[in-house]
Amino acid sequence: MHLLAIGEVMAEIRQESTVDFRIGFAGDTFNTAVYCAREFGSSARIGYYTRVGRDPLSHAFLSAAKDEGIDVSQVDRDRDRHLGIYSVSTDSTGECSFHYWRSDSAARRMFASGETLAFLPAASVVYLSAITLAILQPSARRRLITHLRELRERGACHVAFDSNHRPQLWENAGIARHSVREMWQVADIALPSVDDEIALFGDADEEAVIARFAASDWHACAIKRGALGPVSPRLARRAHPEFAPAPDVVDTTAAGDSFNGGYLAAFLRGEDEGRCLLAGHKIASRVVGASGALIARS
Repeated sequence: MHLLAIGEVMAEIRQESTVDFRIGFAGDTFNTAVYCAREFGSSARIGYYTRVGRDPLSHAFLSAAKDEGIDVSQVDRDRDRHLGIYSVSTDSTGECSFHYWRSDSAARRMFASGETLAFLPAASVVYLSAITLAILQPSARRRLITHLRELRERGACHVAFDSNHRPQLWENAGIARHSVREMWQVADIALPSVDDEIALFGDADEEAVIARFAASDWHACAIKRGALGPVSPRLARRAHPEFAPAPDVVDTTAAGDSFNGGYLAAFLRGEDEGRCLLAGHKIASRVVGASGALIARS
């Protein structure tokens, strides 16, 4: 398998007008998996691991994931819990407002026992985010981080991580900082955003974030800066490509997720750092020009 993404997917209820709503499926790591599969092409072998229920929305998600070419054969089914749900509405600037019903979702029981980790499929890259960690019970979070550290130490895979920060999902700010700091020690592909890192660690500004990541040795690293385009401390500033601004901003949902998907697809194809950055920026520029986390396939 090229990529295995781990996390939570939810039913997305998107407000199209004052009375009309559309249902889809999204979640930060799932969005990345889908965009990676689309960008990689028909030969992509992309897997997604989560835990869902046996409710109609869970069945519909599995069908939708298969339609995208995502391998969901290892997804756990929970008899007692259901798929999480969120609603989203977008203002005139493209900024979104969210409401969630996920506190008792099936995904929160991932890795409740250590046996599950042993059956995760092998992959060249394992990808997760801070949201993945935040929704887990503390013991499950510890199991997952330990397992990923062991995989990396054995050279069994690369570990890609995005410090996607949602403070309301964590027990407290201290646990969030500790967990993310630990994952940055495990991961060798870094996909942070400046805003998340400043919110978590109190860096003075963008340059302080870049300097902090430059002090570590990454196999690949892309620091997202929104409309300014990404920067990699592995490249001299003058070696970065030109990042054209998005022609239209309708909805910023999944901008970072889609960037990660495009970047990782290029990484898996063996592209150099500059081309990976450009691949991520190009798809994110398209995604913000349409509504929804997962835009229509071209």
